Amino acid sequence: MSRTVQVKRHAITETRIVDAPLPPLGDGEVRLRVESFSVTANNVTYAVAGDAFGYWNFFPGEGDWGVVPMWGHAVVEQSRHDEIKEGERVYGYLPMAEHLDVLPSAVSPSGFSDAAAHRQPMSPIYNQYSRLAADPEHDPARENERMIFGPLFKTGFLIENFFRREQWFGAKNLVVTSASSKTAMALASVTRALSPQVRRIALTSAGNVDFVRRGGFYDEVLAYDAVAQLPREASVSVDFAGNAQLLHALHSALGDHLKYSSTVGATHVGAGFGQDNGPIPGPTPTLFFAPDHAVAAIREQGAKAFGEAVAASWATFMAETAGAVTVSVRAGLEAAGEAFVAAARGSADPAVGVVIHP
Repeated sequence: MSRTVQVKRHAITETRIVDAPLPPLGDGEVRLRVESFSVTANNVTYAVAGDAFGYWNFFPGEGDWGVVPMWGHAVVEQSRHDEIKEGERVYGYLPMAEHLDVLPSAVSPSGFSDAAAHRQPMSPIYNQYSRLAADPEHDPARENERMIFGPLFKTGFLIENFFRREQWFGAKNLVVTSASSKTAMALASVTRALSPQVRRIALTSAGNVDFVRRGGFYDEVLAYDAVAQLPREASVSVDFAGNAQLLHALHSALGDHLKYSSTVGATHVGAGFGQDNGPIPGPTPTLFFAPDHAVAAIREQGAKAFGEAVAASWATFMAETAGAVTVSVRAGLEAAGEAFVAAARGSADPAVGVVIHP
């Protein structure tokens, strides 16, 4: 038997734990036992955008109930694949569950892809698993940090990479909503290192202003109710909140000074996501889908050069975040469901990174 946390797809603060028997493995299949995963606002975005971008399809649920993807570590519990041995560990996309069966393909010493038919329509980035014994990104002392920050960091890295290729659309300022989120902090870190001429301006909730200021990633920090105080200078914006009312206010405050508007996540569940607030001033908000940009960047720069650039920025970010976020390790899928609901309700402490051991 194996347990899985399921989330109600259109009421994501409702969860349940389902216990089901494990099927026999087919030829070439591998059974992973989930060891650990992190729960962040990124997982909330997967749920909010689950229908639009197919996130519910990676680990199918039942009817109105779905399984939210997580990033974490697993160990091979059973293998019917000649090249993958029981006991080895991997890192990648996992369900909020105790087990996952995969069909490895393109197996190399450093990793493999899951060739399960239902996963092929989605981005290949999500189907790749790193084999930790030969994974250059693996640091046994930083496994928790990799789960909490790793996927979010790469999104931030790719956003900066995109803006830099576009010469920041001539902007002087970068305005970021949901600035306490880990992806936003990563974007600010990479921008400071690689595009220091760009001023980083944070927008966050009143309760998070002190936390964001202490982090030191931004040149200026404003609460959401002070959005009208944004400097009317050439700017680009990145919206991680998914709050249509806030985005409209940001566009209204900057008007023609806003040169590009990027939307990435949805951390403000039920706060105007997808809501029509009337015509929006300035540029049309454009969705940033990180997997597509990752594929394009790797194709353009080459896998080795891209990997080295990410690794260098990651090391800088890890040094900057030391002590800024406390890791809270929790046991059991009940704790996973509780942490996800807290993140979905916006009540999770941004200064705490949650790691679950199922």
